[in-house]
Amino acid sequence: MMKPKQEMIILHYPRLDSILMVEKTIQNSKDYLTKMELWKSLPKQMQYQTFKLILDYLERSNKIMFEDDKIIWVFANNKKLNQLIKEAAIV
Repeated sequence: MMKPKQEMIILHYPRLDSILMVEKTIQNSKDYLTKMELWKSLPKQMQYQTFKLILDYLERSNKIMFEDDKIIWVFANNKKLNQLIKEAAIV
């Protein structure tokens, strides 16, 4: 049973250009990044709380998923994900 996420006090909502910047960075990364690696690799700085809010939105909209602390882009056509699926062992 899933526990409800704690309500956080939101001081600053992200703008669309910030959300798109995070999406583009995830899609263009050569490797699967952790939250901290992604946050540090963004072209522009943003507050970490805003960054976490964006990741929460992307996860709830089924654009990303987390696997072993790594962020995986799963929305639409993902070449890296398709390659992993091809190479996976059939169980």
